[in-house]
Amino acid sequence: MKNINKLYPHLLAIIGFVVISLIYFYPVLQGKKIYQSDIAQYTGMAKEQNDFRKETQEEPYWTNSAFGGMPTYQLGAKYPHNYIKKIDSVLRSLPRPADYLFLYFIGFYILMCVLKVDPLKAFFGALAFGFSTYLVIILGVGHNAKAHAIAYMPMVLAGVLLVFKKRYIVGGLLTMIAAALEINANHFQMTYYLLLLLLVIGIYYIIQIVKEKDFKHIGLLSGTFIIAAILAIGANATNLMATAEYTDFSIRGKSELTINPDGSANTTNSAMDYDYITEYSYGIAESFNLIAPRLFGGGARENVGENSVMYEFILEQGANPQEAKNFVANVPTYWGEQPIVEAPAYIGAVVFFLALLGLFCDKRKIKYAFLAGALLSLLLSWGKNFPALTTFFIDYIPMYDKFRAVSSIQVILELCFPILALMGLQSFFKTGKEEQWKALKLAAGTALGIITCLFLFKGSFNFSGMMDGQLRQMYGEIGPAFVDTLKEQRMSMYTSDLLRSGFLIVAVAGILWAFKEKKLQATLATILVGVLMVGDLYFIDRNYVNKEDFVNAREVDAPFQATPTDSFILQDTSFYRVYEPQLRLQGRTSYFHNSVGGYSAVRPRRMDQLFNYIVDPQIQAMIETINPEEMALGQKFPVLNLLNVKYMILQAGEGQEVPITNPYANGAAWFVQDVKTVSTVDEELLALNELDSKNEVVINKNDLPEILQKSTFVKDSTATITLKTHEPNYLKYESNNKNEGLAVFSEMYYTNGWNAYIDGKLIPHFKADFVLRAMEVPAGKHTIEFKFEPQVITTGSTIALISFIFMLLFLVWGIYMGNKKETEHPKGE
Repeated sequence: MKNINKLYPHLLAIIGFVVISLIYFYPVLQGKKIYQSDIAQYTGMAKEQNDFRKETQEEPYWTNSAFGGMPTYQLGAKYPHNYIKKIDSVLRSLPRPADYLFLYFIGFYILMCVLKVDPLKAFFGALAFGFSTYLVIILGVGHNAKAHAIAYMPMVLAGVLLVFKKRYIVGGLLTMIAAALEINANHFQMTYYLLLLLLVIGIYYIIQIVKEKDFKHIGLLSGTFIIAAILAIGANATNLMATAEYTDFSIRGKSELTINPDGSANTTNSAMDYDYITEYSYGIAESFNLIAPRLFGGGARENVGENSVMYEFILEQGANPQEAKNFVANVPTYWGEQPIVEAPAYIGAVVFFLALLGLFCDKRKIKYAFLAGALLSLLLSWGKNFPALTTFFIDYIPMYDKFRAVSSIQVILELCFPILALMGLQSFFKTGKEEQWKALKLAAGTALGIITCLFLFKGSFNFSGMMDGQLRQMYGEIGPAFVDTLKEQRMSMYTSDLLRSGFLIVAVAGILWAFKEKKLQATLATILVGVLMVGDLYFIDRNYVNKEDFVNAREVDAPFQATPTDSFILQDTSFYRVYEPQLRLQGRTSYFHNSVGGYSAVRPRRMDQLFNYIVDPQIQAMIETINPEEMALGQKFPVLNLLNVKYMILQAGEGQEVPITNPYANGAAWFVQDVKTVSTVDEELLALNELDSKNEVVINKNDLPEILQKSTFVKDSTATITLKTHEPNYLKYESNNKNEGLAVFSEMYYTNGWNAYIDGKLIPHFKADFVLRAMEVPAGKHTIEFKFEPQVITTGSTIALISFIFMLLFLVWGIYMGNKKETEHPKGE
C-alpha cells in the first residue's frame, strides 16, 4: 500500500499532462486537425507511396512522384519488425499534435524525478519545458520529426544520469528504451545535438570518476552504455542502414562536382555548402529573445493588435477598422539576422531567472555540465556570426556538416535551462535562510541587470530589418512612412517585452522572498511560481499556435486541389513527368503527377544539380523574355527530353497557370546509337547541354561497365522498347530490335536496390546521362524488368528483430533483478 501511495502523485501528473495537452489543442476534440505547412508538403510527396500501400498492402520503398524517383526511406517508409515504432505509437495515442506535447511533458517529468525534484515542482517544470515557445512553434509548422526527437531527449538524459549514478540496471534499461525511441523519431540532426550534450555530460562525470580513481565504475558504465547503444541502434537498424546508404546519393553527401552553378571553383570540403549550412544563423544580440520574446520583432507575421502604432497608421491611410484589424494581424516586425522566423525561441523569463538561482544555490556540480551544454549550443547557434567555432565544427567534427539551420541547436539550451531552473527551485526550498537570501539577491540582480542593460542599449539598435527595402518599394508612396512606423512598432515591442520580463522576474523573486520570510507556505509558493512560469510561456505560445491553425480534417488529409491545368494534364494516361519551375521545391506537383521536383531536405543530389546548373537558369531566362503561352520546349531543353518531361506548368500572373506541352519528350525508354565518354563528372553534366539525347548517351568512364566494348550501336528505325507496367517498385518493358542495342531508361539510377532482368535473368545496368539508367539489350524480342529489391531492408529487419528480442530479455532480467533486490533488502530494514 505504501508503494502504491507513492505512485499517486505520478499518476496525477500523467493525467494532468493528458488533460493539459488536450486543452491546449482542444480543437482536436472537435475532430479538427492542425494545418501544418510542412506536413502538407509531405502529404504531396508521399501520396504515391501511400496510395500504393493502401491498394496493394505492400511497401514500395521507392516513389516516382518526386525528383524523377527516389527512395522513401525519409518519407515515412514502414519497415518489417519495427516494434519500437509500435511502442512509440502507444505513447503517442493522443490526437496530433497533443501527442507530441504530452511526450514533451512526460519525458521531462521522468528526468526531473531522476534529479530528485519533488512531483509538484517536476510537474510545473515539465509544463515549462513543453511550452517553451520553439517547441510549440515547430508543432504549428509541422516539424513533427524534430518535435518527436526533442521529446525523447530528456528521457535519454535521465537514463544516462542514472547509469553515471551507478544505477546500472534501471539506468541501462531506460537508456536502451529511450535511445531506441529517440532514434526511431528519425530526426538525426536533433539526435546528433543530443549526443553533443551527452558528450559534455560524459566528460564531466569521467573527470569526477578519474579523480576518485573509481575505475571499476568506468568499466561497468561503459559496458552498460555499449549494450544499451547496440540494442537501441539494432532495433532501428533498417532505418539507420537505409538512411546511411542513401545519404551519399542525397544533397547531404559531398558533391562530386568541382564547379559551382556560376562556373566558379567549388572548393568546399563539407558535405553541403557553408552558406547553406549557416543560412539560418542566430544573431548574437538576437539571443536575448530567450528571455524577452519580441526584442527583435518576434515573428515574420506578428499580430501587433489594435493598441499599436501600426493600427493607427493603417487607419490614417484610409482603411476602416476591420481592414486595419486584419492588416495588423500579420505585420513583418521581425528584424533579426535570419531569413525568416515564425516566432522567437523564448525559454521564459521565469525559467531564466530560476536557472540563475540554480547556479547560485544548488550545490550539485552537475549544474556546470548543463551550463556548458547550454553555452555550447548558444555559441554554435550563432553560425556564420561566430565563424571561428562554426568553421572548426564543420571542418573537424564528424558529421556536423551534414546538417543545416544551425540555429536549431538551441534546442539543447532549451532543455538545459529548464533543468537548471528546476534544480534551482528545488534547492532553494531546502537551503538555509542566509543562503536563500544571498542566492536570491544574486539571481535577481543578474537577471534584472541584464534587463536594465538592454534598456540602456536600446538606442544602439536601428530596428531595421533585411526586408525593409523591399517593403518601401512594395508600398509605393507610403513605403517610407510605413517602414518608419514599422521601426516605431519594433521599438515599442522591444520596450514592452523587457518590462514584461522584468515584472515576471520581480514577481517570482517576491514570492520566493515571501517564502523565506515564512509569509507563504512551500506548497503555495511552488504553485504561484509554477503558474507564473508556465503562464508566461503559455500566453506567448498562443500568439503563434492557437485554434485558428485548426481546420476541417479533410483539408489536412487532402491539402491540394486539382487546378484546370492539373485536370488537363491528367487526361494523358501515358507515362510522363511534369516540371513546375516556380514550385520545383514544393510538394504540390507530386500530389498529382510524376514530378521532377519535390519537397525534401534530403532530395537526390544529382537531380538537384541537374536543375540548379542547367535547367532552372535556362527556363528562368526564357520566362523573363517570352510570354508563357508562346513558349516552346523540346530541342531547346534536351535535359527535359531525356527526363521525359512532357508537360511544364507556368504561372502566368494573377494566379493563372499555363500548361506547356513538350512533344519532343523521349518517352519511358529508347535506343541510342552513339556513346560519348567523358572523364569527369563536370564534363558529364555539362555535356547534357548540347546532347542529342535520342541518338546519343553520355557515360562517365568511371561508370563504364567492362561488358560495354562498343562506342557505336546500330539503331534500327523499326526497333521499339515499350513500357508495359509502371509501379513505384516495378517496371516492365518489351523490346523488339533486329540488332543488339543500347537502351536508355528515363528512370533515376540508384545502385542500391534496383535490379534489372531480361527474360527473368539478372543482368547488369549502369549510370548514363548523369542521372539515368542504361543497359545493353540483345537482339530480338525480350521482356525487360526493373525491380526495387533493397537488400538493406532484409538485412536491417533481421537485425531489428534480433535486437528487439534481446531488449525484451534484458527487460525481463532487469525486472527480476529489481524484485530480487527488493525482496532481499526491503526498504526500511
